[in-house]
Amino acid sequence: MSTTAIPDAKAHYFVPAASHYSTFLSSGIFLLALGFIFKLNGVPSGVWSMLFGAALILYVVVRWFSEVIAESVGGKYTMWEDRSYRIGMVWFIFSELMFFACFFGVLFYIRRIALPELGGFDAAYAPFAGFDPKWPSAGPMGEAFTPMGAWGIPAINTMLLLLSGATLTWAHWGLIENKRGQLKLGLLLTILLGAVFMGFQVYEYMHAYSELGLTLGAGVYGATFFILTGFHGMHVTLGAIMLAVMLGRSMKGHFSEHNHFAFEAVAWYWHFVDVVWLVVFVFVYWV
Repeated sequence: MSTTAIPDAKAHYFVPAASHYSTFLSSGIFLLALGFIFKLNGVPSGVWSMLFGAALILYVVVRWFSEVIAESVGGKYTMWEDRSYRIGMVWFIFSELMFFACFFGVLFYIRRIALPELGGFDAAYAPFAGFDPKWPSAGPMGEAFTPMGAWGIPAINTMLLLLSGATLTWAHWGLIENKRGQLKLGLLLTILLGAVFMGFQVYEYMHAYSELGLTLGAGVYGATFFILTGFHGMHVTLGAIMLAVMLGRSMKGHFSEHNHFAFEAVAWYWHFVDVVWLVVFVFVYWV
C-alpha cells in the first residue's frame, strides 16, 4: 500500500492503539436504520436521526481509513497484515455476493413459483379472478405499468461498465509496469465511466416514473426492479468513491508495482460490481 517494501514476514504483527471507531460506527448504523424506520412511520425526528447517523458513519470512515493509510505508508505493516487484509476483502465480497443472491432468489421464487401458483387455481376457487400470471407482472393488486426495455439505456450502461472494467485493468497494468501516467489516466477514465453510468440510471428512473408508470407501487415487478437496480447503483457509487481515493493516493505516489493491495482490493470490488450488473441486465431487463 506504500512505496516502501513490505517488512519481514517474521516481524511481530502490528497491533494498533485502542480505538472507539467501531463503537461510533455501530452507533451511526443504528441511528441511520432507526431514523429510516421512523421516517417510514411518519415520525418527524426520523430525518434528523438518519442525518446524524450518516454523518457519524462518514466521520468514522474518513478518520479510520486515514489512520490505516498512514500506518501503511509508515511501513508498519508486514506480510501478516497484508494477508489478513486479503482474507478480509475476500469475505467482504462473498458477503456482498450473498446479499445480491438473496434478491435474485426472491426474483426466481416470484417468477417460477408464486405467480404460476396464483394463476393455477381453478376458476371457481381463484382468489383473484382473471389474474394473468405472466411475467412481467405487477401481481394481482399492483398498479399498471410498462416494463423497462433492455435495449436502450440498460444496454448502454452494460457497455459502459464493461468498458470501465477494461480501463481499470489497463490502469492496473500501468501500476505493475510503473507507468504512473497510465495508472492515473486509467483510474480517471474508470471513475468517469462510473459517473456516466449513474447519470443514465437517474435518467432511467425519471423516465420510469414519469412515462412508464413504473414505480415502487407497480407491484412485485416495480419492487424487484428498483431494489436490484437501486442497490447495484449504490454499489457503483461507493466503488467510484473508492476509485477516487485510489486516484488521489496514486497522485501522491503511495503505490509501487510490488505493494499495492489497496488498489487491488478496490479493483476486485469494481469487477464484482460489473459481474453483478451483467446478471441484473439478463434477469431484470432482458429475460
